[in-house]
Amino acid sequence: MNISYNWLKNYLNIDKTPDELSLILTDIGLEVEAVEKVQAIPGGLEGLIVGEVLTAEQHPNADKLRVTTVNVGNAEPLHIVCGAPNCRAGLKVIVATVGTTCHPISGDPFKITKSKIRGEVSEGMLCGEDEIGLGMSHAGIVELPVEAKVGSLVKEFYQIEDDYRFEIGLTPNRADAASHLGVARDLAAYFRSTYDLPNIEIFQEGRLSEGTVVAVEDNEACPRYSGINISGVQVGESPDWLKEKLQAIGIRTINNIVDVTNYVLHDLGQPLHAFDAAMIAGNKVVVRKAQEDELFVTLDGVERKLSSEDLIIADAEKPMCIAGVFGGEYSGVTESTTDIFLESAYFNPVSVRKTSKRHVLKTDSSFRFERGTDPNMTVFALKRAALLIREVAGGTVSSTIKDIYPAPVPPFAFTVSYKNVQRLIGKEIPAEEIKEIILALGIAITAENGDSIQVEVPAYKVDVTREVDVIEEVLRIYGYNNIELKSQILASLNTQEKPDKEVVLNQIADLLIANGYREILSNSLTKLSYTDDEATAVRLLNPLSSDLEIMRQNLLYSVLTAVEYNQKRKATDLKVFEYGKTYHLKEEGYEEKQRLALGIVGKQLAEQWNHDAKAVSFYTLKAAVDAIVKRLKIDNLQIEETGNKDLAYGLDYLKGQKVLVSLGAVSSEAMGKADVDGQVYFADFDWDLVLKAIRKNSIKYREVSKYPAVRRDLALLVDEAVTFEQLKTVATKTERKLLKEVNIFDVYKGDKLPKGKKSYALSFTIQDEEKTLNDKQIDSIIQKLIVNFEKETGAIVR
Repeated sequence: MNISYNWLKNYLNIDKTPDELSLILTDIGLEVEAVEKVQAIPGGLEGLIVGEVLTAEQHPNADKLRVTTVNVGNAEPLHIVCGAPNCRAGLKVIVATVGTTCHPISGDPFKITKSKIRGEVSEGMLCGEDEIGLGMSHAGIVELPVEAKVGSLVKEFYQIEDDYRFEIGLTPNRADAASHLGVARDLAAYFRSTYDLPNIEIFQEGRLSEGTVVAVEDNEACPRYSGINISGVQVGESPDWLKEKLQAIGIRTINNIVDVTNYVLHDLGQPLHAFDAAMIAGNKVVVRKAQEDELFVTLDGVERKLSSEDLIIADAEKPMCIAGVFGGEYSGVTESTTDIFLESAYFNPVSVRKTSKRHVLKTDSSFRFERGTDPNMTVFALKRAALLIREVAGGTVSSTIKDIYPAPVPPFAFTVSYKNVQRLIGKEIPAEEIKEIILALGIAITAENGDSIQVEVPAYKVDVTREVDVIEEVLRIYGYNNIELKSQILASLNTQEKPDKEVVLNQIADLLIANGYREILSNSLTKLSYTDDEATAVRLLNPLSSDLEIMRQNLLYSVLTAVEYNQKRKATDLKVFEYGKTYHLKEEGYEEKQRLALGIVGKQLAEQWNHDAKAVSFYTLKAAVDAIVKRLKIDNLQIEETGNKDLAYGLDYLKGQKVLVSLGAVSSEAMGKADVDGQVYFADFDWDLVLKAIRKNSIKYREVSKYPAVRRDLALLVDEAVTFEQLKTVATKTERKLLKEVNIFDVYKGDKLPKGKKSYALSFTIQDEEKTLNDKQIDSIIQKLIVNFEKETGAIVR
């Protein structure tokens, strides 16, 4: 939300600088994310001086140029060459001296330098409107009135005042501050001062017999509806003051009528809508629910199907506006409009929020209506807008105010205890100061009873409905920074279960990042086609779009979506990981599982002069998975071919009967859904199971053995179906105490071997931690291994 510094001055006498005010706003809960200087005219006429042309002689070397001397208030006049046809002695002009930067209407800013033009020295420039952003005219230099003071600043002559725009990160509970009035109310409470509302005393209603008929059919969705007719308006460009106000907060100007409604919206927080009265069929406005699938063309030219839950503003024949959200294409104000019906209403926030979400329409009006506006502001805003329209577009109020408000919204009434205020804030604040802050916030105190007060909170404070809300309001204005830290801070013992899952996660993230992986964070909402099982899909009742209709059931498509996004932007070499949850619907309720996913695609090594580009492979991914398993010291894993249907091939690491991690090449079907090029390799960790596996591992320190380890190698001829994992299992069962490591360092298949056979070269590390092994003991272990390899796998020593 944007707020103008100068605009706030309409309400308050502010003696704080913009930077000082931004700190105050942040302290009272209206966080200022940025402060930006705004100039009504580009460059703000900075550096330009009022001058007087003393002489204007014909340039000796150019027919269309004049050599002038110009008084700018210095001891000596400036010599300036000018080509404007209206340049003459005695003229008061705008002078850009050497070093001044000019900001033209079109083109880039340029700096004035001392130069020679056709042999004559020029020490500045006499300016035309378009050369300094003052206007569009290019007919000649600006002729100032004779009373303009030589040497004075042009910005002071034109009374150009810089403004400052506060970008406020408005939280959802602060609907009451979604306007300049709302911000001014908070500042007035902080300064313990008053604020001035716009003066509407001169407003007068029209004649009773005239005006548009209003009928409200749904008082629950529209508790209050106010409107008035204004006749004889002239639609056109807004005056400068109005355009400057809107431009200061980043609002595009349209025409004087629409600009007034936008001005009042940002001024008072009350959205308005102006209808062309000539387009209202039957001269009747009906506030009703739409018919199911009723067609309506909105201002953006899109034809929309309405829901029977949508509240609309219609005439006797057709819809004219989606209430509180968006206007219609054919009922708005145009250049030919002469009579308008001005609407000011209070709509049910829930109704507007659902409609806005259903049609994916977000506007300044819906932003305020769906959070809650002030039901007691509609008529005041209507009068304010009517007076402004009369000022900028002419016309007269031709009807009485139609105000349908059958059930006025009462203030929120409850009791506030001083003791609770002090207990929750954590400081002994005097009762009188608490009362002072509450009253400054516009909250009425209706009764006092010793340690408590009865309060009535105005309806515009939609989120202040309980005692604790008032305490929060008091703390905001009292100041969070005024609550001192105690000299002694008490803390509880950390009873969190070990290992700390956040520490473990950070360790693995650091490991992956150190190996060239980048962390991604994806939306937990995804499309139905990415589901593993539609029957267990957790669906959204009111999805924003078809791409965001279910909670994800896997992280595969989150990774593939990231790969697709990057590939379309020529980033084809990726190593990514994501830590996130998956969601499934079970008979007993919803199930959330924590997962860690890895994905790689493209080149492992970029092409260089000293080596060719090397593509990633299954083993690139397996190395990362093994590094994670080793870092976490998870052992006794069984390895099998993967059963993951999304992988064309790969492995499953099992802890007991459960899959700890699946890794492999993503199937072409899965990659086709995400429109991904190249082969993607993917690993999926069951992180909940990982944490359980770590928890069962007790870390014990063991002194490094001072006795040497011995390595022996065997070359085994085995059937092609035999895996290294099988041989490793046989070896560890054969010698559990002294065999420390089994490794495979060569695999051979070829014509020199019998059909259906392959050769494995294995290394065995043997060590006794209490003594040095001799050859007899080592040979005995190797012989046992050979016998068991032959017996259990049919292996033959080559």
